[in-house]
Amino acid sequence: MPVTLAGVGHTWADGTEVFSGLDQTFTEGTVTALVGPSGSGKSTLLAIIAGMLSPTVGTVERPVRCRPLWVFQNPHGVPGRRALDHVALPMVARGLDRRTADLRSLEVLERFGLVHRALARFGELSGGEAQRLMLARGIASAPGLMLVDEPTAQLDRSTAAEVDDGIAALAAGGTIVVVATHDERTRDACTAVLDLGERGSGNLRCG
Repeated sequence: MPVTLAGVGHTWADGTEVFSGLDQTFTEGTVTALVGPSGSGKSTLLAIIAGMLSPTVGTVERPVRCRPLWVFQNPHGVPGRRALDHVALPMVARGLDRRTADLRSLEVLERFGLVHRALARFGELSGGEAQRLMLARGIASAPGLMLVDEPTAQLDRSTAAEVDDGIAALAAGGTIVVVATHDERTRDACTAVLDLGERGSGNLRCG
């Protein structure tokens, strides 16, 4: 089920308008880059899409059982826990037996180029590997909606390229994914782009 914005706008208490007139439908299996200069409202719009913040005007329609999952800039994991465990445990929590969860987790790790690191501890992973693992864990959690905030902001170009490859793999998961980014290469890894550069309204284009 899609997430739909209809005439969405937001103005802060001091009267500053962040954006207005956003009409957009985010569908399953798409990865949309949310772009625009600092102050254009990317993080604000992520919060509105997630239901954490109500827009001052317009409406947001989400599936009744839509579960948002937020992936932050800095990857958070358990240092001594294996990469495989980080992906398998959300599946076990949904009722899969551990053997089945491990097998499916290896498939997910393969998609994100991490199967060779399945037995490595989180604390042993590079920055790019850790961020890709967070994306893989996000998919394993089977959210209806996945929000990714500036995933390459603090990474060097080589490491960021690894994460961009992981973002491109998100579309195969069938989840609605929205990625806020300043990075042109991250934008290009997505399947569509919503540009908040024009405050009056967003400009959607396919990637």
